[in-house]
Amino acid sequence: MVHKEAADYIHSWRINILFAIIGLTCLGSLYTAVSAIRDAAEDTEASDVLQTSGLFLKLFTVSDGTLPTFISFVAFLGPLLGIALGFDAINSERNKGTLVRMLAQPIPRDYVLNAKFVAALSVISVLFFMLGFLVMGLGILITGIPPTLEEFWRILFFLISSIVYVAFWLNLGILFSVRFKQAATSALASIAVWLFFSVFYSMIVQLLVRATAPSSVQNVEELLGYQSFIQNVMRLSPNHLFTEATTTLLSPSVRTLGPLTMEQVAGAIPSPLPLGQSLLLIWPQLTGLIALTAACFGLSYVWFMRQEIRSR
Repeated sequence: MVHKEAADYIHSWRINILFAIIGLTCLGSLYTAVSAIRDAAEDTEASDVLQTSGLFLKLFTVSDGTLPTFISFVAFLGPLLGIALGFDAINSERNKGTLVRMLAQPIPRDYVLNAKFVAALSVISVLFFMLGFLVMGLGILITGIPPTLEEFWRILFFLISSIVYVAFWLNLGILFSVRFKQAATSALASIAVWLFFSVFYSMIVQLLVRATAPSSVQNVEELLGYQSFIQNVMRLSPNHLFTEATTTLLSPSVRTLGPLTMEQVAGAIPSPLPLGQSLLLIWPQLTGLIALTAACFGLSYVWFMRQEIRSR
């Protein structure tokens, strides 16, 4: 069943068009990153910064301003890919009448939902690893500098984080596909959630900040507590969790994700953070994304197992 579902995804024009868009945008971001690196290499100080901060990782994080960075494209187009793979996973089978015939066979009902998810996740994983290794290969050919072992592992964990991020939107699409009978309704609901977290959620948080911001006479502990509260509110968004995780992985100079006092900064050596420490720093973000993905899959599993499926 997984093989059949994966073949259906691969041969779908809708998915192939999304694959082409994501591939072209990622190649465009690679070109802008290489242009930015070349411009910075002409400046001695900028060149030193690039060398100390990890040159190869800049292919995923910098741009010359004409196009967004690689991680920006993944954060924007990744949810659309997950939604496109999941919004009609169940209701389209129900509307065409194939779900009844499928369940009439000696196949457990949960196998259908599991096959849909595993097949879509396999397609997403192959796509992201292919794009990641393509960017690395082209980066080596263009710059002539291979990545170090730590840079390679950082890119690998970045690709895994991207897969987990898109898997959340995939499961959200499957959840709405199980809940609603019409594919258009599930697609609109999924896109509405995506637009809310991508555009409107940060605006709502900014309004909350303006309404509840403490006065300047507060002490340092209360100000730090308020900043931590706002940051935790922002972390309710999967987009923000993904941004924090990928920024920490691809920018070794990021040593913390929270506010610090001058006493905490005093004596700290401004050096790149090791990979192990970066993984410890983003472990809560990755755990949050995995928990959201598991929650959406669990809800869709319960609803699908309790639904009455009959022929019309």
